[in-house]
Amino acid sequence: MPIGSKDLMPVELDGMETEKLLDELATAKQELFNLRFQSATGQLENHGRLKAVKRDIARIYTILRERELGIRTAPSADGE
Repeated sequence: MPIGSKDLMPVELDGMETEKLLDELATAKQELFNLRFQSATGQLENHGRLKAVKRDIARIYTILRERELGIRTAPSADGE
């Protein structure tokens, strides 16, 4: 079973526009900050979530970089 959020699998990320990916990245980074803060204060109950969020961030960065290099293409705006 892959680690990470179910809605942030590479297939779903491929279908997102770049702006949406950047929004997801910001959300994941905020969640990671909150999880690290909870961990430091001893309030974190699900330590596996830290690993999952880190992997989500890495997946998003990978998709963005592959688009930048031309390996992947962003979805077309006309919906095809």
